[in-house]
Amino acid sequence: MAQESLDKKSLIVSGGASGIQWSDENLAINQQWDITTDLLVAGTGAAALGAAIAGADEEAKVLVVESTDKWGGTTFLSGGGFWLPDNPVMQREGACDAKEEALKYMENVVHDVGPASSRARKMAFLMGVADPVNTLQKYGIEFIRSKVYPDYFSHLPGGSYGRALEIKAFDIKKLGDWYEKTRHDEIIPLPLNTDDFAELARGITNPKGLLRALRVAGRTAKGMLAGRKLRGMGVALSSALMHVVRKQGTPVWLNSPITKLIVDDGVVVGAIVNKEGKDVRVRTTKGVFLGTGGFARNAEWRKKYHGIPGWSAAAPGDDGSGIQVGIDAGAEVAMMHLAWGAPTIPFLGDDSRGVLLIWERSMPHSVMIDQHGNRFINEALPYVEFIQEVLDHNKDVPCVPSWIVTDHRHAKKYVNLASTVGIDKLKQAGTIIEAPTLRELAQKINVPSDNLEATVERFNGFARKGVDEDFHRGENPYENYYGDPSYPNANLGELSVGPFRALKMMPGDIGTKGGLLTDEYARVLDKSGQPIAGLYAGGNTTASVMGQTYPGPGSTLGPALVFGFIGGRHAAKHGDL
Repeated sequence: MAQESLDKKSLIVSGGASGIQWSDENLAINQQWDITTDLLVAGTGAAALGAAIAGADEEAKVLVVESTDKWGGTTFLSGGGFWLPDNPVMQREGACDAKEEALKYMENVVHDVGPASSRARKMAFLMGVADPVNTLQKYGIEFIRSKVYPDYFSHLPGGSYGRALEIKAFDIKKLGDWYEKTRHDEIIPLPLNTDDFAELARGITNPKGLLRALRVAGRTAKGMLAGRKLRGMGVALSSALMHVVRKQGTPVWLNSPITKLIVDDGVVVGAIVNKEGKDVRVRTTKGVFLGTGGFARNAEWRKKYHGIPGWSAAAPGDDGSGIQVGIDAGAEVAMMHLAWGAPTIPFLGDDSRGVLLIWERSMPHSVMIDQHGNRFINEALPYVEFIQEVLDHNKDVPCVPSWIVTDHRHAKKYVNLASTVGIDKLKQAGTIIEAPTLRELAQKINVPSDNLEATVERFNGFARKGVDEDFHRGENPYENYYGDPSYPNANLGELSVGPFRALKMMPGDIGTKGGLLTDEYARVLDKSGQPIAGLYAGGNTTASVMGQTYPGPGSTLGPALVFGFIGGRHAAKHGDL
């Protein structure tokens, strides 16, 4: 594209030109470029904004581009926790942890499923934990620690508690009108944190649940009286990161997908960005960082790699485009068959989307059945392992969808995230089915009545004993965390009080975990295992260091943030092209 054909004025006004140099068309070497920057970052989730912050912190000129009209990606919609063992907050609080213990735990849980989860990458993650925390604190961001949240396999060697951090409730007024360019209408507009949810889930009939609800109300009111609009979880994380990016003066372009990497003699020297319908050729002197998310919302790829449509809770822009850009430049991919599985219910009007369920299946008075009416799983398993078992079982017995069957006490006592959609709407859609007896419920959901009654009778016997002899539900701290501690076994309770309810459960996800293969410096690798000079990636755009599992709360966002910082700093320091 000739440089004269670009509307430079509109680009400067709408995108902001801080840190960007317009190329001198009189210089032969730059005739093909429209603008020049040091580091081009694609995406606005945790990995991408982490890379942008780290690059700018090294005094590199950074440009951030986002493919959709909303920034924040799936990070904005997430729980907002990030798993960072032996982090600086833990150290200041005197919490006992060590990188050696965390590595032992990761080796026990993650194992080695190939280069993505190599020991070098595990060590790079653990050694990189401090940087994002210390850097963000330098820019005024405050953290809180989920002190009682256990690792998902805390009973294994190296497992522990309290390794996850969150951003303290953040005042979105600091972002001004920029906050309106998010998916703010899809979140709970309260200053919630993870430990709030664990107790709120038990309902206000539970004394701790009621106390926690009052604390959240007080936190909200205090913020309002101070003239602040506080938000928590993924909103707090996204907003805090974007606040720092804007504080650093980094321009952010919306509606600007990266469509092609420009490679010169094996080196990525720039990219084509389609900014609001116009191609802009961006010269990069230090590198390109791809943090555009995975491919959870790409139906074709989901069918190809996973054999299912998705039912994903990921953001709409999670379409695999950044991964494809890397593939086109010669990058290797790995773990494309894996996702961050999580139980969901179908999103009304869009079966490709899912509404996330977290604790509903693990609270007392609930049991999960396949389409034969039989129980087949420990309902309280960590969600990635839970979904994998569902998919494995489905190969022999149909269980997509499965049904979470509960009695009246479950519906009355515990909070159901499905209520954010509307219980009546879900009943009308057939996602929630109710009946006065188990036999009638079985008929309505088309499973054998005798099987369902026998399943519940056997389960009720386990509930009375407090021991699940079939699947060992409630025998580790993670399962108990999302349970009711007023019961002998926090996860077991009889189903004996009608009316009974069945909730349709799909094998959904919070994103995919396969993508571009990267090394310990977040450099993208080619098919021979060598780094592609000038190309970095992180987050769900890459094959995860966590392999096939999910070690603890925030195992997506923790590595995303860390490898974002690693890649951003490495490009700024060593990426002269």
